[in-house]
Amino acid sequence: MTKKQRAKIVQEELEKLYPEVPIPLEHKDAYTLMVAVALSAQTTDKKVNQVTPALFAVADTPEKMAKLSVGEIKELIKEIGLSNSKAKNLKKMAEVLVEKHNSVVPDTYEELEELAGVGHKTASVVMSQGFGFPAFPVDTHIHRLMTQWKLTSGKNVVETERDAKSIWKESVWNKLHLQIIFYGREYSPARGSQEKDYITKRLFEK
Repeated sequence: MTKKQRAKIVQEELEKLYPEVPIPLEHKDAYTLMVAVALSAQTTDKKVNQVTPALFAVADTPEKMAKLSVGEIKELIKEIGLSNSKAKNLKKMAEVLVEKHNSVVPDTYEELEELAGVGHKTASVVMSQGFGFPAFPVDTHIHRLMTQWKLTSGKNVVETERDAKSIWKESVWNKLHLQIIFYGREYSPARGSQEKDYITKRLFEK
């Protein structure tokens, strides 16, 4: 089976499983989405969704976040991993948005990636899920599964993203990256039984 054939099967099976894919992180606009994604690094989306309601009740705009002290932000997100550095980043991110961008989240990769706590993956999620631009944010689930499905030999998420974009049409990127994440969580967890991972079995059955 060629790489192209495997990619087609993956896409077809994921479309059957997840014809509709909700955005996993709860948010109401591009700013709250960006904050939630920044908080999700090395933390589950479930945990982020438990913490953000209290945070957004106090600071759901850059102006409000900028007015909080780092200590106040940290107290609100203390259950999340790396809360020290994330609190500092949220404060700095908000200040730059207010001072440089008139409190509006920019819609270019360059400007997003200049913000504290926003790497390429976070910027890609905001571009994709916040603004609807075609993007293929690659997280550890996607990197692991694409390697498992022999759709990439990428040594890191940057190379895997490049391969994903070359395999699938731009029109499916925004949906497909979420479908792969949902599949990884439900059928092929990094730690745990791979018994349910029928896509991998189908691709490589003898």
